Amino acid sequence: MSAPETPAPPRPVPDAGSAAKDQPPGNPGPSGDTGHDDRTEPEERDQPQDAWSARRDLVDHSPRSMNVGARSRFSGGLLGGDQHGGISGGHFSGDVFLGSKTEIYQLTAPGFTTAASASGEIPAATLQELSSRFVADEKLMSRLLGRLHDDRVLVLSGGRFTGRRTAALMLLHRLGALPVRTLARDTGPSGLADLVAGEHQARGHVLCDLAPRRDDPLRWTHLLAARDRLAEQDAFLVVTLEPGAALDDVTAEEWRAPAAADVLAAHLRTRTDEETAAKLLDLPQVADFLERSHQPREAAAFAQLLGRYAAGEVAEHAVGQFSLVSLESQVQEWFEEDDASLQLRDKAFLVALAAFDGGPYALTAELSDLLYRFLQETENPACVPQVPVFGTHVGKRLQRARAERYSADEQTEWGPVTQQKARFRDERASLVLLREVWTGHPSARPALIRWLRRLADDGRPLVRTRAAATVAVLARTDLPSAMALVIEPWGTSKLFRHRLVAVNSLTLAHLIDTPNIPRILDTWCEGGDPRLRWVAVRAYGLIGTERPEQALAALRGAVRRLYADAPDDIDGELARELAEAVELLLLSSASETVLAELRTHLDDDRAVHDLTLGGFVGACRHTENDDQRYGTPLVLGWYARSAAEGGPAAQGVPYLWRAALADPRTTRHALGALREWVLIADRSTAVEWALAALLPALVTTAAEHQRLSHLLRTMPGEDGAPPPLVASRLLTTLPTR
Repeated sequence: MSAPETPAPPRPVPDAGSAAKDQPPGNPGPSGDTGHDDRTEPEERDQPQDAWSARRDLVDHSPRSMNVGARSRFSGGLLGGDQHGGISGGHFSGDVFLGSKTEIYQLTAPGFTTAASASGEIPAATLQELSSRFVADEKLMSRLLGRLHDDRVLVLSGGRFTGRRTAALMLLHRLGALPVRTLARDTGPSGLADLVAGEHQARGHVLCDLAPRRDDPLRWTHLLAARDRLAEQDAFLVVTLEPGAALDDVTAEEWRAPAAADVLAAHLRTRTDEETAAKLLDLPQVADFLERSHQPREAAAFAQLLGRYAAGEVAEHAVGQFSLVSLESQVQEWFEEDDASLQLRDKAFLVALAAFDGGPYALTAELSDLLYRFLQETENPACVPQVPVFGTHVGKRLQRARAERYSADEQTEWGPVTQQKARFRDERASLVLLREVWTGHPSARPALIRWLRRLADDGRPLVRTRAAATVAVLARTDLPSAMALVIEPWGTSKLFRHRLVAVNSLTLAHLIDTPNIPRILDTWCEGGDPRLRWVAVRAYGLIGTERPEQALAALRGAVRRLYADAPDDIDGELARELAEAVELLLLSSASETVLAELRTHLDDDRAVHDLTLGGFVGACRHTENDDQRYGTPLVLGWYARSAAEGGPAAQGVPYLWRAALADPRTTRHALGALREWVLIADRSTAVEWALAALLPALVTTAAEHQRLSHLLRTMPGEDGAPPPLVASRLLTTLPTR
């Protein structure tokens, strides 16, 4: 049998999908939205991205919630850092994915409803109770009280759940405008004057959550008319509304939420004595809660729970879980049908933000509108989806989502680019939200699946990576459905980009502790479908660092089947994938274990021999910074450190080098990699010294001496330049024949 020469993995090249011009994801292509229609773009433009570049994209673009690259479980590698190490993640507990299984606590303040839609008098006892635990910036309150006293009407603007309603009540209470009467929220601006007049004895009026329309804004004339009626009764009115509400010649006072720590302390002091309150505030669970940017209403509910804990009514576990419980309650509230404040487009944005948490805001908004179209079609297949082009208030949208906008660099194939990004204030929100949508609202699944499939076709690596990360969360929550509906269709696609998204989905799912992923990979690697085998092999290179012996055993089995199935016509594509998987494992944090395995099994058979040397030579081509041509070769740096410390690479690396140089199938590729090292040594003294230490170890026979001396004597410089001077210096390091 004469098997073809095993090619060494090629130098990293830009992802074909990344280099292609982006098709706007909002425009449906000729393929519609099926799982893997191969007509989406010509197949010749769909080339496989090499494993090293694909791993780099996965590290660069995975969401912060998965902590890719930062955990010692998979991190490290020959650089001892995140950039070229393995993949890491899974730092959240299972409750984030599966639910806290804890009771949901009431988060509304006593005495009035969340909707604030009813009208009526607020009991004096309620106002007194609110006053006993109310906290605010006293300078701000003093200024607001002065304006309310002088104008009789005050418009207070603040985000939802910032305490603006309580602030309105406390302003009236401190002013002595009692009793206080709430006005119905559906009141129009023109009806204010009529509502404050009437057969009632209230001196304080509060209209919460007024939502004037753009065609009927709240005008100064409306406030003047109301003020005249209020003056007749010696009464006062406070109107609360959201930022960005439709106003005409009206200046609203801004209300900001008090710090959660202040709210918590104030509520605890009304429930316990000072000593107990101080002990409760010192609990580590309280410190964790206060780090999560919780709302005042959640701090108030937490104080209630802490009071019960101090009384022995609840366990410590409930205290530790409350932060997650309140987050779950918020997410469920967002997607309730009776929440009229959030429209379908707002909910689509929340889902998109969960998928692209920490990504560019413009990209998130763009792709959220695509999901919005699909959700509209799910709700009403007969309708033509419509997306408003303008009118979205960015600040209001992010405030409702409990998110923030910030400026940071985004990695691209051309280098870092500064962009405006958006992220949830609580990094757990994206995981909890995706879990809620997938398991709590299955009617949204068809639209969500169409959306994910469209993202997998996008030309931007960030978009494809986030599609994979989203599916990984869905798999952690419901593995059978995610496999059948999304991952397997991607895995069996003819298109490499779809299969690569399947690889990343399984990799990230494993890193957030989704069970049975290695079993899936073993099954696919041993199965008869060559596309699923491709996916499994690529995934082994990413997650195999935690069980390198098993991963390498699976790769050896796959290459043996490859050679046995078609000894005269070996699938070069899969052979390259197998070699690149070995390459990734050799450069990972499990490098020493992998090196020992490669040495042990090098001469098992021809297939394993080719696999080992192909992976080793491919690893030798990578440098500390692949974006810079003359970075220190990773394998050479590893050898130099190991030689100084007496590590296993001091013998293992020369052993594999000698085998690669001696094998006719890999000699040419090995000499090419060694020539690159010499050219780098011509520009780096450290590399020259390391190479000078390695070369003598590569000469144990006359043939090896002849091969290396011929390379150093005859190799040209770059671009036809004369031979580099370093070559003659390195020639002197070779032992005499």
